[in-house]
Amino acid sequence: MTEPEFSARGVRIARWPRSLTRAGEVRIEDGRLALLTSYGSEIDSAPVSAVRAGRAWFAKADETVATVNGTRYRLTLRDGEHSGETEASGRFLAALKKAARRS
Repeated sequence: MTEPEFSARGVRIARWPRSLTRAGEVRIEDGRLALLTSYGSEIDSAPVSAVRAGRAWFAKADETVATVNGTRYRLTLRDGEHSGETEASGRFLAALKKAARRS
């Protein structure tokens, strides 16, 4: 089994207007993006080439909006308590872009 290109735990995954999990996982592995619950159940997944992601103008610094299989999800990726909140979302967007170029 290969090492994931990106993995973040403790991610709040929301589909407007409700939260699906407050401690989920976002994983990019083998050319696929997977959104998982805190128990490891799959919420949604798709090839990275079919995923659109970015920061919405109305979102907080640690939030990213991702469209997976036509469904919009708000991902809140936090590195720490207050410092570096944008680092995790920036790493996620960079890893998604890099994985999409490979596939």
